[in-house]
Amino acid sequence: MSKTKPTVAFLCVHNSCRSQMAEALGKALAGDVFDSCSAGTETKPAINPDAVRLMKVRHGIDMEATQRSKLLAELPPVDIVVTMGCDVACPHLPCRHREDWGLPDPTGQPDAVFLAVMDEIEAKVLDLKARLETGALPEDNTP
Repeated sequence: MSKTKPTVAFLCVHNSCRSQMAEALGKALAGDVFDSCSAGTETKPAINPDAVRLMKVRHGIDMEATQRSKLLAELPPVDIVVTMGCDVACPHLPCRHREDWGLPDPTGQPDAVFLAVMDEIEAKVLDLKARLETGALPEDNTP
């Protein structure tokens, strides 16, 4: 990675739930180590309302105030791509490192499922931060 902060793109097909939570948590928990953004191959008119509500409750983050559903073409150049675990073809974006977090989509599920996915995203964001801080992330593992 360069001496400047790397940019991490969290990608999912619709960019309305998991990738949005990852972007928000990346900014809140790891903004000192990497820049976060998110996008998808399609967009939704709004971020998932359950994700918005529960992020406010759990983390005090208002995703509607700072984020919106975006397409891949709207992203800046990125260093790291993290896909959420799409059940269909995951979006592709050029990068130096790529990984898939294999997260289930909590859309339409009870709050407990949303919160479990949110907790997993938080843990993975903190793990990515730690790997970047220690240089434990491979420079290039893209296909």
